[in-house]
Amino acid sequence: MTQNNTRLGIILMCLTTFVFAMQDGISRHLASEYNVYLVVMIRYWFFAAFVIAISARRPGGLRKIIQTKHLALQIIRGALLALEIIVTVVSFTILGLTETHAIFICYPLIIAALSGPILGERVGWRRWAAIGIGMIGVLIILQPGFGVFSPAAIIPLVGALMFAVYGLLTRYVASSDGSAVSFFYTGTVGMVTMTAIGIWYWEPINPQNWIWMGILCISGVLGHWLLIKTYDHAEASAVQPFAYLQLPFAAALGMLAFGETLRVNVAIGAVIVVGAGLFTLWRERNAT
Repeated sequence: MTQNNTRLGIILMCLTTFVFAMQDGISRHLASEYNVYLVVMIRYWFFAAFVIAISARRPGGLRKIIQTKHLALQIIRGALLALEIIVTVVSFTILGLTETHAIFICYPLIIAALSGPILGERVGWRRWAAIGIGMIGVLIILQPGFGVFSPAAIIPLVGALMFAVYGLLTRYVASSDGSAVSFFYTGTVGMVTMTAIGIWYWEPINPQNWIWMGILCISGVLGHWLLIKTYDHAEASAVQPFAYLQLPFAAALGMLAFGETLRVNVAIGAVIVVGAGLFTLWRERNAT
C-alpha cells in the first residue's frame, strides 16, 4: 500500500464520516415526525437494492455471494445491525446527535473488552487500562449520582453494545467469509428484518419529507460506497482513527441545525473516550 493511497484512504474516510453524520441528522429530523421503524425500513429498502446491485456485478454474481459458512451468524449480525440502528435513531430524537454520539463512540472500547472472551484474542494490561479510562469518560458524560442523570442516556450505551457485538461477529465470520459476502447479508437480512417490523407502522409521508427520505437513502448508499473505496485504498488500521471525526461532525450539525448545546462534562468525557479508543487502536496495530 503506497503512501499516496493511504492519504487518499484518509481523505475518503473523512468524507465517509461527514456523509454518515449528515445521514444521522436527516434520520433525526424524519424520526421526529414519523415512526422510527418506518424511517429505518425505507432506508433499508434502498440500501438492500444497492447491495444486491453491487453484489450481482462481482465475479460469480449473486450465486457466489450468497455462499457462506456461517449462515446463522450472518443472519444474526444483519438483524442485530438493523435493530441497533433503531435504538440509535430513537436516541437521536431523545438525547440529540451530540450526546448520543459522545456516548456511542465508546463502542471500540467495548469491542476491545469483549474480543478476549468472545474471539479469544489477547488483551494486555495496557489496553485494559485504556478501556477502564474510556469507561471513566463515559461516566463523566452520564454523570450518575449528580442529580442530572437521565435514564435515557442508557439508550446510546445499549446501541454501542449492540454495534460492538455486531463488529465482533463481523470479525469472526471474516475468517472464512469475504467482505462482499458479509456486506450482502448486512443489507438483505437488515431489509427483511426491518420490513417485518416496519410494514405494520406505515403512514402517509408528505411530499417535502419524501425529498428528505430520498436524500437519506442516497446518503446511506454514498456513505457505504465511500467506505468501500476507503478500504480499497488503505488498510483499516491506517484510516480507522479518522472514523472518530463523525463525533465532531454530528455535534456541529446538532448545534447548528437542531439548537443542541455541548455541555462541559460531555466534551470532557468525549475527549477521554476518543483518546482511550485511539490508544486501543494503536496497541492493536502494533500487536499485529
